[in-house]
Amino acid sequence: MMRSLYAGITGLRNHQIRMDVIGNNISNVNTVGFKSSRVVFQDIYSQTLSPSSGSTATIGGTNPKQIGLGAMLATVDVLHTSTASQYTGAPLDLSIEGDGFFVLSIGGQTVYSRAGNFYTDGENFLVNSNGAFVQGYPIVGGVPNTSGTLENIKLSEDYYDITIDSTGAVVGLEKGGGGGSNEKVVIGQIAVATFSNQNALEKVGQNSYRNTINSGEAVIHIPGEDGAGTLNPGTLEMSNVDLASEFTDMIVTQRGFQANSRIITTTDSMLEELVNLKR
Repeated sequence: MMRSLYAGITGLRNHQIRMDVIGNNISNVNTVGFKSSRVVFQDIYSQTLSPSSGSTATIGGTNPKQIGLGAMLATVDVLHTSTASQYTGAPLDLSIEGDGFFVLSIGGQTVYSRAGNFYTDGENFLVNSNGAFVQGYPIVGGVPNTSGTLENIKLSEDYYDITIDSTGAVVGLEKGGGGGSNEKVVIGQIAVATFSNQNALEKVGQNSYRNTINSGEAVIHIPGEDGAGTLNPGTLEMSNVDLASEFTDMIVTQRGFQANSRIITTTDSMLEELVNLKR
């Protein structure tokens, strides 16, 4: 009987965790580039009352008798499913169509993000809303040096009509070029990162992730190459939170919490009856 009491407690604890995750998903329904999470339960080991036995010439085999001891948290998965992009028209807004993350540098640390709401700071560096520098390949003679280390992208004041194309190339027209030439010059190259196991990335807040030992090291690409996604200029990736699904999960979670509460109250009533037997 005490087993049911502790099984109910594990159920309460796990359903509370699931409600916490659902609440976080719903609160980020309008967060740019947000990826929702889900909770998966698993059973705790079972107590074996009697093991199985094999059949003999005179008697058949029997199955094991086991009583489960409740549930436990298996994992909290981040669902990196694709979602729609919202058109903004802002020339520095970007979304990734396919796999990949923007590479950002903040406080000397490298983080990764799907949120592409970028701006220029006072020194014309391309940054996000938290001041993290957008990383890209260095440009040598108008060509990205993909063998070099990544660097902060700077939108030089020597150029105007700066735009970003689907391959991440930052192009602009040179001021005072003369000759009436309207040929665009590549002044920057945005890089994207992919991972062998993106589900193992760790959320660090501010729409960012960092790699873990299980995600593998980041593999850096030019957008659209080697399986990396392309960029959609003038758009932002929307949150992949499905409100209909979240509200349904909320109801199921609430009922699960109530059912486990009933296990505890019913077990308590049974224990009370046992205590009263001696009266």
